[in-house]
Amino acid sequence: MHFRAKTTGVVLASSLTTIAGHCVRALSGETWTLSSAALNTTVPASFPSHAHLDLFKAGVIGNYHGLNDFKLRWIADANWTYTSGPISDLLNEYESTWLVFDGLDTFAAVTFCDEFIASTDNQFRQYAFDISSSLRNCKGDPVLSINFGSAPNIVNAIAEDPKSEKWPIQLINEYPNRWFMRKEQSDFGWDWGPAFAPAGPWKPGHIVQFEETGNIHIVNTDLDIYRKGQINHLPASQSQPWVINASIDFIGSLPAQASLFIEITNLKSSEVLTARPLDNITVSNGSIQGVTVLSGLRPEIWWPSGLGDQNLYNISIMVNDSHGQILGCVTKRTGFRTIFLNQRNITIEQLSQGVAPGANWHFEVNGKEFYAKGSNFIPPDAFWPRVSQAKMTRLFDAVVAGNQNILRIWSSGAYLPDFMYDLADERGILLWSEFQFSDAMYPVNDEFLENIAAEVVYNVRRVNHHPSLALWAGGNEIEILMLPLTFALDPTGFPKYLEEYEKLYISLILPLVYENTHSISYTPSSTTEGYIDVDISAPVPMTERYGNLEPGSYYGDTDYYEYNTKVSFDYWLYPVGRFANEFGFHSMPSLQTWQQAIDPEDLSFNSTVVMLRNHHYPPGGLSTDNFQNTALGMGEMTLGVERYYPIPAKSDPVANFSAWCHATQLFQADVYKSQIQFYRRGSGMPERQLGSLYWQLEDIWQAPTWAGIEYDGRWKVLHYVSRDIYQPIIVSPFWNYVSGDFEIYVTSDLWESANGTVKLTWFDLSGHPIAHNAGTPTSISFDVGAINTTKIYSANVKRLGLASVTDSILMLSLRADGRPPNAANLTAVFTHDNHFTPAFPKDLALVDPQLEVMYNDLTDKFVVEAKSGVSLYTWLDYPAGLVGYFEENAFVLHPGQKKEIGFITQENSTDSKWQQKVTVSSLWDQKVRD
Repeated sequence: MHFRAKTTGVVLASSLTTIAGHCVRALSGETWTLSSAALNTTVPASFPSHAHLDLFKAGVIGNYHGLNDFKLRWIADANWTYTSGPISDLLNEYESTWLVFDGLDTFAAVTFCDEFIASTDNQFRQYAFDISSSLRNCKGDPVLSINFGSAPNIVNAIAEDPKSEKWPIQLINEYPNRWFMRKEQSDFGWDWGPAFAPAGPWKPGHIVQFEETGNIHIVNTDLDIYRKGQINHLPASQSQPWVINASIDFIGSLPAQASLFIEITNLKSSEVLTARPLDNITVSNGSIQGVTVLSGLRPEIWWPSGLGDQNLYNISIMVNDSHGQILGCVTKRTGFRTIFLNQRNITIEQLSQGVAPGANWHFEVNGKEFYAKGSNFIPPDAFWPRVSQAKMTRLFDAVVAGNQNILRIWSSGAYLPDFMYDLADERGILLWSEFQFSDAMYPVNDEFLENIAAEVVYNVRRVNHHPSLALWAGGNEIEILMLPLTFALDPTGFPKYLEEYEKLYISLILPLVYENTHSISYTPSSTTEGYIDVDISAPVPMTERYGNLEPGSYYGDTDYYEYNTKVSFDYWLYPVGRFANEFGFHSMPSLQTWQQAIDPEDLSFNSTVVMLRNHHYPPGGLSTDNFQNTALGMGEMTLGVERYYPIPAKSDPVANFSAWCHATQLFQADVYKSQIQFYRRGSGMPERQLGSLYWQLEDIWQAPTWAGIEYDGRWKVLHYVSRDIYQPIIVSPFWNYVSGDFEIYVTSDLWESANGTVKLTWFDLSGHPIAHNAGTPTSISFDVGAINTTKIYSANVKRLGLASVTDSILMLSLRADGRPPNAANLTAVFTHDNHFTPAFPKDLALVDPQLEVMYNDLTDKFVVEAKSGVSLYTWLDYPAGLVGYFEENAFVLHPGQKKEIGFITQENSTDSKWQQKVTVSSLWDQKVRD
């Protein structure tokens, strides 16, 4: 059963071109107020906005401070009404008038001129309603009113309805029953964020008026660029010409014999690639579609970051009447590329190369497989209307600086706005995108599925032109988590729940994706063992594997969370699969970030406010006394520090709090480094592992989370360390601390083999060379294959010539020659430094490195030097009021070594002398009392 968008509401695009014959009026230009019986007053409001944001601007509530996520629940429990001032100058003589919303969050009743217009129940759809008759009957200047119902109260009422389905298990973070609504699921709480459950007109809106019939207003565009003959789940032939399929959705009336015309312009050269009419024009259900094959044309290809250039084009699509008059025009910036998620069976050729049997699970761009390096993206704020382009530009710049080429846009947040895809297009960041379902079973009644179908169709079409779009996934952890949990609790009823899963994610969503894009692959769940067969004509068009696994074979992608810190560095326990899409451990944000959100008296590791802002583990309900669960998460961080790192013991309580925060970041970064090195090494192992995306990129607020970048953009230790270990060619030590076995690997992401040397130098922690280099070669040459790994050394620590394992460090320095992807015949020099200690950091006989940092105003760089002793985890820190990052951080220095390091400033609200406030510390400073 296939569903399409309801005819009662039409989905609208956010970037529109106005053509003669109609008028567009932005609702943001009107005067707005916010009111509620719970508030007992009226405050000024904005459009777009959320009630929380307008209450904050009016001084009624505070921001992300203290325990406001608990104290402000009265806002989510109330209904909120946005009311415009009189909307003057709307002309009654217009042929028709439409009220357009790009997004209403979520349960809303719309009234215009005191007349009920419509109700909405999906945050992710965009609507247009014909209000012509209401305007003609209006007495005086019209007023628009939008009443937003309390989402928690509404879904509770739905759940209490005897007709509503019940499941054996659902995962509750704070507010229950989120699965009954098409609203951002994390609005009801998650283990890394608050549960504000906001309401309001979260995206822009406008009024459209037509002077006469025969005029249209473009409301959405599906621009599908693919190779001729391309099918979503099969690799495209790179020798076939490009096809452009353009589909324009509109409101208004289209005259007979309308046509489509396109012009393609190279953004870099301004050269027009082609200008031509489209063929095979069809018109149906408020949409006009046409296609053309670019035979003989060779546009420049778009590549992800690190694999080539991000070549972009403008494609203007014009809707013309039979006389050639332009009725509507829209321009989309796009790129030519193929992207394919390969889940096909391992071939005979791959078997001959040493790849284990099973099935692939990796991405291929423009016909070439590559190693996906990245992280998971969550909502960057609880309130999307204040997610600015400037802040997201800083974040995406940090992604590229972090050597990442892909982000998984996790569900259940929200579908990203177009400007974020634009940023990704420019920077070469692939966006694995997901439909908004997560960690729950969802209803499959016809009304709910029809609502979802409209949501899916709109969003697939809206973003399909972006070359950064890499994948559509049905939802998060449905197959790997929810199905097994449901089976465990109700094995007899499980076939019914499996059928519901397939009805939603396979029978409904998969065909809708295929009908609206040839260029993007689809997988029903984020973590999956892949499929056995795809048959589009079948009632269930994809047959999933569901654990039908052959011994010794590998299938699908993995996620992995292990909070028993006793085994955090036991790399032999990490999952072996084709791709790692989630893994991680939480840490505290920095002192500077905590100071943005909590009072000075609360700056201690186990203060009430710090503990209750930690939502790992979630309370599982609306308790405001979450000490039992949060203590578990705080305890995991504490044990991670105590087991592996010097325990901070500062006499100043705030300094000690800061040191503890930093220590948790050291542990987090080392855990991720251990796993990323392991997964990347897998590219040359039988599993042929071709991707690692850690959890998570950034924060939604100031709290303990898995993020590598804090709420205001400050980098944690993690982002520096992942940046280093995501370099194209790395040298990695692997130490089995139980057996003493020790190996060194070189791993490369390049598309051609590379060669070079690794220098190995043993020091004691005072910086003196160890005699005879502890029996280890001082230099090892290597050749490493394309997207591959090679072992260059192995030994047992017990048999090395080390006087003391606690007073030893091995410095590894790699230099390699190789050819970057798409670099013609140019070779480049690649370097990477790493280190190994045959004891955990807490057990090392640390020596004061006597660190110094100086700022050179002539070079605008900082010079760091260790005067005596090896400096481990050398950490440069900058003052509050500044956002940016150092070119290098969290590194090792040996005595006499100087590093010159620049700072990339992204935002600065400090005075001009902030450089004098930069500090430097090391592992030694973690344990030293002030």
